[in-house]
Amino acid sequence: MFETLFSPFCLGSLRVANRIVSTGHDTVLPTDGTVNEALIAYHEARAKGGVGLIISQVTGVHETARYTNHVLMATDDGCIEGFRKLAEKVHKHGSKLIVQLFHPGREMTESFDGSAPVAYAPSVSPSERHHVIPRAMTLAMIREIIEGYGAAAKRLEKAGVDGVEFVASHGYLPAQFLSETVNRRTDDYGGSFEKRLRFSVDAIAAIRDATSDDFCVGLRISSDEKYDEGMDEDVTTQAITALQDQLDYVSVVAGTSATIGGAIHIVPPMYEKSGYLAPFAARIKTATNLPVIVTGRINQPQEAEAIVAAREADLCGMTRALICDPEMPNKARIARPDDIRACIGCNQACIGHFQKGHPISCIQHPETGRELQYSELKPVDRSKTIMVVGGGPAGMKAAAVAAARGHKVVLHEADAQLGGQARLAQLLPNRAEFGGIITNLTHEMELAGVEVKTNSRVDLATISAEKPDAVIFATGSTPRWPASFEHDGSGQVVDATAVLKKEVNVGASVVVSDWTCNWVGSGIAEHLAEQGCRVRLAVNGLSPSEVLQSYVRDANAARLHALGVEIIPYARLYGQDEDTVYLQHLASGEPILVEGVDTLVLAQGSVPNTELAEGAADLGIVFMSIGDCQMARTCEEAVLEGLIAGNTV
Repeated sequence: MFETLFSPFCLGSLRVANRIVSTGHDTVLPTDGTVNEALIAYHEARAKGGVGLIISQVTGVHETARYTNHVLMATDDGCIEGFRKLAEKVHKHGSKLIVQLFHPGREMTESFDGSAPVAYAPSVSPSERHHVIPRAMTLAMIREIIEGYGAAAKRLEKAGVDGVEFVASHGYLPAQFLSETVNRRTDDYGGSFEKRLRFSVDAIAAIRDATSDDFCVGLRISSDEKYDEGMDEDVTTQAITALQDQLDYVSVVAGTSATIGGAIHIVPPMYEKSGYLAPFAARIKTATNLPVIVTGRINQPQEAEAIVAAREADLCGMTRALICDPEMPNKARIARPDDIRACIGCNQACIGHFQKGHPISCIQHPETGRELQYSELKPVDRSKTIMVVGGGPAGMKAAAVAAARGHKVVLHEADAQLGGQARLAQLLPNRAEFGGIITNLTHEMELAGVEVKTNSRVDLATISAEKPDAVIFATGSTPRWPASFEHDGSGQVVDATAVLKKEVNVGASVVVSDWTCNWVGSGIAEHLAEQGCRVRLAVNGLSPSEVLQSYVRDANAARLHALGVEIIPYARLYGQDEDTVYLQHLASGEPILVEGVDTLVLAQGSVPNTELAEGAADLGIVFMSIGDCQMARTCEEAVLEGLIAGNTV
């Protein structure tokens, strides 16, 4: 099915078995700056799953490159042993390993103790997103960092890795030197294009001088930094062309860490079109003689096959697809694409975990990042009869895991369809892809042999009659109406669920009271604004979507702004009558009145459905509660608790 995708390819003298790449991404699995067992297990799972090339996360080349407190470092020989173990595990399964060499320049995010670190850049040019005003590098520091690239590459070759990738993407140090906006130096490293490129030329030369001829050296660079003063495709093409004789390949991405709008493209959410950077990759293939890796929302093997077959690129970065399903390459290779758990681009537990300092995972596949605990399912000693009550993400995952281990599992869903809250989530604007979690978990249950009964409402009598060995309650939650909310019935008040189900006519002027600050409030506001309503979004927090991963949040903010949605921050819902909504400022306590309102839409979170589980306590059966019926949260917690429950019963 994927003949081109699974053909071998050479990056210089490095031969990879297929065209699927796990591109460089931080995992937050290392704890002391070196490769540890958790990181090895993470990458080994993807090598075992059939990926052709693994490019491991950024590795600092100088002490000033410590941009997080969990970054890998290659500044001394202590790094060698960990990388040697990683390379051995990756090679054991036929994959190749390249390591990213990195310096963030001014893009510093944290330090080891919480104090602000000193940031360095070519010039005193502020980073807007991180609010950092860096110190200009001296010539001596520039030379020291360039030497650091060579020394790090030498250590990594000694460790047995197959190559290194020079990270000049996303506004990091090499890109800062190349940018005429950031680099205002007047010495040999600033001014003309050739001088601004000199840092990259010298650093790559140091890598080449320190390593053997067959050691692979690649470049990662942003095609377009996606902001007005940033580098565009013309500058990037010129740079790649000038550097091509030093390189074995180029990997093209988009965006920059320096601006909010540009950062969205570092890990583009589901709003971006699949494979949207392929046209630029094709431009580089035409302009140079380099092999090209392209990334950017390539989630399915058929998308990657189309890109490489059309010769737009030679290899495809499919990183989040591999986070979601490490076995994706093997499943595609043996013509089982329907068994692939497709990434839905939510960003919640992958880059979202990184930005909170937590180890990488996936809301659909919580085994990711937890390979040391859940790399293999343990078969049961004795098969039991397990009843799962509720067919949302929590119940489906629990059922699939328990059945895969050898239990006889019957899942009961009161509605005609599976999916629970995810069925509503997919109805929000630009969120249709989220429905993939239902498809994926349904298929997992089918493969595991779960018996599914829809339109099957369970009560205590049902449980008593069927006498299962254990019951897993995944009965979900219902929308919350705040107890202190004052309203006399003179104006229309509805919850977000009713809007999504098209059960109400909201009129022309709407207030959305958003207590959750997640997808729901901003999604409902966008949905109604697209229909032509005047929408005022009153947020019980600092900003809409503030609890979401920043690239998702900021993309939401851009669309709400374009639609003219009025944002009222720091707003606690107080009451409503006729056409007025009464709010209270969270900090000052002062009243905020919003008049001329046809409908107040409540996005106030949910409360758990606990009645059935509470009644089961008197039946003397083994049971557990998971997901929203414990406490309403997100799909991530629901699926994780399903995994734990399925492994526990």
